[in-house]
Amino acid sequence: MLETLGSLTASPWIYAAVAVSVLLDVFLPVLPSGVLVISAAAAAAAATGSPAQVPDIRLLLVIAATSSVLGDMAAYRLARRGGARLDRAVARSRRLTRAQDRLGTALVRGGGALVVIARFAPAGRSVVSLGAGRTRRKLSEFLPWSVLAGMSWASYSVSLGWFGTQWLGTAWLGTAVSVVALFAAGSLAAYLVRRPSPGPATA
Repeated sequence: MLETLGSLTASPWIYAAVAVSVLLDVFLPVLPSGVLVISAAAAAAAATGSPAQVPDIRLLLVIAATSSVLGDMAAYRLARRGGARLDRAVARSRRLTRAQDRLGTALVRGGGALVVIARFAPAGRSVVSLGAGRTRRKLSEFLPWSVLAGMSWASYSVSLGWFGTQWLGTAWLGTAVSVVALFAAGSLAAYLVRRPSPGPATA
């Protein structure tokens, strides 16, 4: 598996793999899109100075952020047009159901800033995007925060893989440490969106 991942990260196909993984993990939160982005960034750091460096770190960042926003928009549109069928589909996913129960009230309370925080939480992106569509929040209210969330998450993930490998010297160790840091950020984000509000709700 590691050999396959290593071959993929050194191939131009890594861009398509990252785009598809990030785009679809709003519907399938089990997809390891964050791990894939980190691995690609680590491979880019390890290949620094190579005449045909693949992947390119800047292109990787743009693709990860853009795919994140496009996935959010797809889920938002689907939820706005959905109905009982969508509710049944969400109910079949225990992970989405649990996340929705835990984050639903917090998302309503936290307003736009919580869209950014929830992007790092397990299944938080799914709950936010689907919830915004189901409650028919205006696109003009949701899109700017989705863009900020996508850019923040992509920048964090790419930076972890890139700088982790630069500092630790090897791609596999940089990837391993960076993945731990990614999951730590996810745990912190989940805590932040669940904690009680200290004051009145914000719009």
